[in-house]
Order: sequence, then C-alpha cells, then structure tokens
Amino acid sequence: MKATLALTRMYVKLAARERGALFFNYVFPLIFFFVFGQFMGAQPGGAITRIVTMVLVIGILGNGLFGAGLRAVIEREANILRRFKVAPITPAPMLVAMIIAGWLLYMPGVLVVLGLAHFVYGMPWPERWLSLLALVTVGSWTFRSIGLIIAAVANSMAESNILIQLIYMPMLFISGATFPVSMLPNYAQVAAQFLPASYLNTGLQRVLLRAEGIESVAGPILAMLASMVVATFVSIKLFRWEKDEKLPRSSKLWVIGVLLPFLGMGVWQAYSREHINQSKRLDREVRRNQPRLIRDARIFTADGRVIDNGAVLIRDGRIDQIYEAAPPDPKLLRADVVEAAGKTLLPGLIDVHVHLGSSGGLSEDPRDHQAIEGMSRALAAHLYAGVTAVGSAGDSPTEVQKLRRRVDDGDRVGAELFLVSAGGGPEPAGAGVLAAAEAFSHLATGRPDLLVRSLVAQVAPAAMLAAARKRLAQDNTRFRGRLHGDPPDVESARASLLNAWRAGVPLVTGSDAGYPLVFHGAALHRELQLWVEAGVPPAVALQAATANAARLLGAGNRIGRIRKGFEATLLLVDGNPLQDIAATERISALFLKGERIDRPGLFEQE
Repeated sequence: MKATLALTRMYVKLAARERGALFFNYVFPLIFFFVFGQFMGAQPGGAITRIVTMVLVIGILGNGLFGAGLRAVIEREANILRRFKVAPITPAPMLVAMIIAGWLLYMPGVLVVLGLAHFVYGMPWPERWLSLLALVTVGSWTFRSIGLIIAAVANSMAESNILIQLIYMPMLFISGATFPVSMLPNYAQVAAQFLPASYLNTGLQRVLLRAEGIESVAGPILAMLASMVVATFVSIKLFRWEKDEKLPRSSKLWVIGVLLPFLGMGVWQAYSREHINQSKRLDREVRRNQPRLIRDARIFTADGRVIDNGAVLIRDGRIDQIYEAAPPDPKLLRADVVEAAGKTLLPGLIDVHVHLGSSGGLSEDPRDHQAIEGMSRALAAHLYAGVTAVGSAGDSPTEVQKLRRRVDDGDRVGAELFLVSAGGGPEPAGAGVLAAAEAFSHLATGRPDLLVRSLVAQVAPAAMLAAARKRLAQDNTRFRGRLHGDPPDVESARASLLNAWRAGVPLVTGSDAGYPLVFHGAALHRELQLWVEAGVPPAVALQAATANAARLLGAGNRIGRIRKGFEATLLLVDGNPLQDIAATERISALFLKGERIDRPGLFEQE
C-alpha cells in the first residue's frame, strides 16, 4: 500500500509538470464543451445536460485510453520502467498507482465543467453528487485499466495507437458521446450496446437529467467493475519492464476478453432493446426540456380567450408563461426563439374516435385488421397532421395497450393514445359523423376527390392511394354491402350536428379515421372543415377539437388548452383558422410535450 501511495504521488506530481497532460485533462475537454455549447444551443434543462454528459464521456475516454494506454508504452520505450525493475516494486502497485493518479488528475476537470455549465449556461447543480462522482470514478478506473491492458499487449507506440483508435473511435461516435443514439441508424444503435461507453453515457444522463441514483444503473456499473478487475489482473500478468520484451500476437486477444462482460450485455440488449429505448427516452427528454419562446403569435387558448399578439414560454416540457404583451428578452429567459408573426398557436388537436386497426384504404375485405406496425404508422400519421391525441374505438384492447407501451417507452413516436371503448360504444356528441358520411357518399358515387387532398397525399402511403383510386373506378356495390354501421347521409349528419350545437350540447371531434376513405391524421382537419361548412363557428369547432375532447378523454387537466402548467403540446399554423378553418392544415411547427417534432422523420422510424 505504501508503494502504491508513493507512486501515486509521484505520478500526480510528474503529470502536473507536463503541459500535454494538463492540456488533455483540462483544456481539451473545455474546447469540446464550448464548441458543443455554441453549436447545440446550450440551455438550462435542455441541451446543456447532454453537452455535459458528452464532454465527461469524451474526457474519461481520453484520460483512460490515451492517458494510460500511451503513457505506459512511452515510459517502457524510454527505458523508464526498467529503472523501477531494480527496486523492490512489483507491477501491481505501479499499475494501480497509474489508475488512481489518472483519476485524481481528471476529477478537478469534472468540477470545472460542472461549474461552467452552472454559471455560464444556467444548468442546476446535480442533485445526486455522490452518484455522479461514483459513476465518473468507476468509468475513469475502467477505461484507465483498459488503457493499461492495451499498453501491455502493444509492442510499440504505433501498435498502441492503432489498438487505442480501434476502441476509441467506435465509442466516440456511436455510444452517444458525440451524436444522440436516437439519430443513429438501427444497426448502429444495436452495435452501441456492445460498447461500455454507451452505458457510461446513459448512466451520466440519468444522474444529471433525472437525479437518479447509481442503483438505477447497477448492471452497467457491475459490468464496468468486472472489466476493470479483469483488465487490471491481465495487465499485471502481461506487464513488461523493457521494450525489448515482446509478446506474441495472440496476447492481443486479451483486449477482447476484457470486453466480454459487455459482449454478454450487448447480446441481451440487442434482443430486449431495453437500453436502446432508455437512450431514446433520455434523448427525447432532453429535447422536451429545451426552453423555447414562441413569440408574436395569435394564441387560441381554448378556454374562451384569443390573444391577438402574444408569446408562450415552454420550459421542461410544459407551458411556463403566457405573455399577452411583449415578452422579456429571450437571452434573459435563456430560451430558443420560434418566430410566429402571422401564425396562430393552438393546443394540439384531438380526435376522440379513430379505428387504428383499419387503414382508411379500400382493401378487398374492409374488415381486415392492421397489424401493430400498421397501427403504429397510423399514430405517426395523426401526429404528423397535428393530431396529438386520439381515442381508439373498436380496436383490440390488448393491441392498444401494447402500442401505447411502445410509444411511452420511446420505441415509437406518435400521437398519445387513449382507449375509448373496446366495442365502439355510444358516439360522443358530434364525433365521427360528417367525415365518414362524406366518405360513404363518395364511395357510393366513385368520386376520388378525397384522395387528392394535399394532407392525405402526405400521410397516406402512395400504394394505398393508388389501390383506392383503382377500386373507386369499379362497381362498389358489393364492397359497400360488406360495411357495417354505415354513417347517416351527409344532410342528416349536418342536421344532427347543428341541432346538438344549438341545444348547447358540448361538442367533441371524432373523425372515424380508419373508415374507408377516412385517412388517419388528415381526417380530423376535413371534419373541422365540414363542421364550419355546416354552420358551426370555427371557434366552436376548434374548442371541440381541443379542450372539450381532452375533457372527454379524462385528460383535460393537462392537455387541450394553452394554460400555464399544462403540457406544451402545441400546434403552430400559418394564417388564422378562426377565419379560415383550412389553415389548420398549414402546419408551421408542432410541439409534443415541449419537443419540436421532426414531422417527416415520423415515417422513417424503424
């Protein structure tokens, strides 16, 4: 123990005198910190947490693989290690001292990064300091020990550098240290599960972002500790004092042996996708926490007010403030700005009556049930169209629950899903009437008008539209005869809707999406247009598609209105839907719980 402590003090003192060691331990990570902060728009609660995680992982990788892996080879080739050979010192205290000294040198850099993140970018201090420091410590020791086994098996500086790069580069680019895992193709996400840096990255995010304890990542921690113990043991066994001592090439396979714990974890995670989904959830949480200021917008609050020119501040996925006058300077709010002049901000639209198990196309058997992937695409189509929540009616409760878990787990992105009824149940007032009635009328006459609408062409697969167009050109008498629960004719549907509105019945919107020619996502916009054409004021129709629908689904205390504290699930459209209801289709931006949705990317999910 005395030898280890003495060597540790010596290594720390020597490193403190080396400009290269100081540069790579302190200056190099800070370069990444400010570069990432500049290009990723670091904000408190949002990207800054990801940036801190990325910088810490990059620093640990560099400190371990290069700091330990190269330094030991340099000392061996410079004949420094042979001087210790004559002293009564074994390899064990030297290697352990190298691990501890590197950790001691790195830890002040961690505190510097956290301090800059707090004072420059406003990131809150970590709530779980002990968990954070413990995770950084385990990560540092693990990669220092891996660096030492590389030094043990490398016969020269050139070999050492090649081995380090073969391990360092994949960990740098596909572990989440430089690019969010959710941005990577599916095969790269699977490959990342075999890399220890992936679990270090996820663990740090969970501690910093969610204030979780180290027990939440116990599996990866144990795997890193196992690798550290094995790597230290092997590096001691293969330790060489002099550069002239050579090892056979087969010894390099020990590097693979050190990673065996992560090979086992990778196989399991590639099967279960648990860690992949966890990484996606964390990435999504970071995006949702990004502060945004939507300013100069017309705001339809859905609680009886319209703000002609206001602003909404989104923070931590919720509506933080609503400004009816000029908002504060965005720099003071530390928020990204979304310019909304000439646009209208609405709560996300809600469709309370959809059939995810049906596509809306004209198949030979309209009772054909979509598989889970088809239902998942239907949810994506709704979200693409600004319909942020839907009520499933008549679909299998088991499949609906399964799909809802996939969305909640981050495996898929789509509209929030509610189970309205397993068997269809009674229709809510005004729900699932006009769009389906119009579609049935067009089906009866073979009119293809509904297939050429712009939003339909965006959300429905081209092959489905081509097949529907072909089917409409045929005699559909037999096809219509197989439909069950056909809607009333258009005139009767309009009369029923107007009577309900005039009688003061709270209206809600349900499109019956999935019914033939009633396409998921686009259908609700058509429903709103038909309501207004029938004589319902646009404000009433929009109220039915937001606050009223949210109350019907039992979620009126968190969605459906633009109110402080509600989820920031918002739709920004060009123009004024209070004057031209078709403006709801001209979507400028879409936010789901504060996350700005990449709408085209919804259809690119694996």
